[in-house]
Amino acid sequence: MEVKLLIVYDSYTGNTEEMAKAVAEGAEKAGAKVVLKKVEEVIAEDFMEYDGFAFGTPTHCGTMSSKMNMLFTKVAMPAWGRMKGKVGAAFSSSGGLGGGNEMACLSLILTILNYGMLVFGIPDYVAPGVTLHYGAVSVGRPKEDVLKACRLLGERLAEYTFIVKRGMERYLRND
Repeated sequence: MEVKLLIVYDSYTGNTEEMAKAVAEGAEKAGAKVVLKKVEEVIAEDFMEYDGFAFGTPTHCGTMSSKMNMLFTKVAMPAWGRMKGKVGAAFSSSGGLGGGNEMACLSLILTILNYGMLVFGIPDYVAPGVTLHYGAVSVGRPKEDVLKACRLLGERLAEYTFIVKRGMERYLRND
């Protein structure tokens, strides 16, 4: 069974893009087919084509970027209510400590849930003091421990998407 993931990101400085590439690496390592797209390249049909998604955003005033918000409020609207069984995850970067990275991830998670997608938490520590409960976060340019967290996010996204997709297929076949 093939799992198809879409990694969508918005990036102003290249930091979120670097994180997106690491998420994709982790997902590919776990066996998923991965496509990476900038937020402005995504079309409504993408939401129906893929099994799982990771959304990455720069942190703007403690929330997702305006481009990422536009993706959900305009572009993806035809898919609203039709995302049952799809898995989503979040990651963000900010310019400094206290920039609101986790709030940006939570704003994405709330939106993902609103679309009917499933989310997951990751309690694993990838380095001393570095975990990714709500998603991977970076302050400034991502260092190796952040990239490790992004790769783990991608791996878990692929694993959970596989489990959900397989379970949904069995459920629909009544196995």
